[in-house]
Amino acid sequence: MHAPITYGGFDGPRSLLEERPMRPPIIGKIRPGIKVLTRKARDNPEAVRIHDAMVAQGHSYEAIGLEIERRTQLRNALVPKNVPWFTCRGSDFTNPAVAEEIVQRYGEDRGDGNGHKLWRFPVVFAFDDWLRNMPNELVTYTASGKQYFSEYGPDGLRYCKTYAPVQRDARASRAKRVWGGRPIILRQDDAIPDGRCDPHSCPQYQQGVCNLSAAFYFAVPSTRGLGLIQMPTTSIYVLQKAHAAMQTVALARGRLVGVQFFVSKQEVEISRIDPESGKPVRQMQWLITLDADLDLAGLLDGSDRPRLSHVEAAQQAVAALESAPEVPPDQSAGAPPLDNEEPSLPLEQRADTSATADLAAAFNELAARLGFDNEPDRKDLRAFLQESFGVGWTKRPAAVRQVVHDMRVALENNPVAYREQVKAIAAEIAP
Repeated sequence: MHAPITYGGFDGPRSLLEERPMRPPIIGKIRPGIKVLTRKARDNPEAVRIHDAMVAQGHSYEAIGLEIERRTQLRNALVPKNVPWFTCRGSDFTNPAVAEEIVQRYGEDRGDGNGHKLWRFPVVFAFDDWLRNMPNELVTYTASGKQYFSEYGPDGLRYCKTYAPVQRDARASRAKRVWGGRPIILRQDDAIPDGRCDPHSCPQYQQGVCNLSAAFYFAVPSTRGLGLIQMPTTSIYVLQKAHAAMQTVALARGRLVGVQFFVSKQEVEISRIDPESGKPVRQMQWLITLDADLDLAGLLDGSDRPRLSHVEAAQQAVAALESAPEVPPDQSAGAPPLDNEEPSLPLEQRADTSATADLAAAFNELAARLGFDNEPDRKDLRAFLQESFGVGWTKRPAAVRQVVHDMRVALENNPVAYREQVKAIAAEIAP
């Protein structure tokens, strides 16, 4: 797998800020479900009134729960409920207009009485490393914050970590100031003496206070904002299915950046252990799923398929798409040659279809606007495209369409990151 896009590019830190790992900014949160009042809270008329009023006003569930606790003294008045749609509210975004735009653009009313909801929407991941798109851990929270959490060591084993106690300054009679965040140490106590994360022997996990915590980080096409959107999940089934989807796309394309996935929900039957009887039981549950509109067979086919001419690829691309046509340009048009093994098409063949010129122009314009306007850059682009899509990719219409689509996405969202990725991959495969 190729190296993911990073903010770096220098050998070492140059400032205090770069001493710590860089994380992309988060502009909002899309929730995979809703929260409803507990049975005890439903019996309290004041809690019901507060809940209904704040839900109608679009407040977050955290704010609703805090307000109910403040005015009725009921703690944990809300519990999660799994539903087939997603919750996208302005109160969960730094710019509430972004949430409204997502719901208006991608939401729909399916006539089931639930109104205009977000059932399915497109996402684009920012990293080629699936783990950066979907970080996860086992974690224990207390009223004061995170207490224990899992991390993998260089030996490949999972360890239980915690924060070191803050030391006290005897002379100043106060806690010592900590620079760079609280130090992290291995958990070593009577329950976990060797620091190994073993849920079977962990008292917190067996008590139900240590659980899986994960989140997806992505961008939603056609929305504005300098940052990614977060969607939390606590389901191992969701993570397994999403991991399989990402790995399949990475295997076929060589990378994840630039692929447009679709997030939706599917009701499936899952198995769980009943805590009372200790026996497995099966139940239906709505799970987050990832899908992508890709010609997977074409991507996996490599160069073994019958080789098509550039004009034939252009004709098939135009037939498949109603948008701007997409085809590799000829070298005489000033764009980088896409495949060292393929000669440019004769003029009479290029004239066989009027769409070919438009396709070539579209690619030329994208390549130039992305900054590939000299021979070293064109060479890097040729190496990058061949490494990403395989030898002979110019003969596969699906690959041709995907290349131009990726360039358009990069130009709209982050052209600098796209150029850096091209240079990084080209340098990695250079002899």
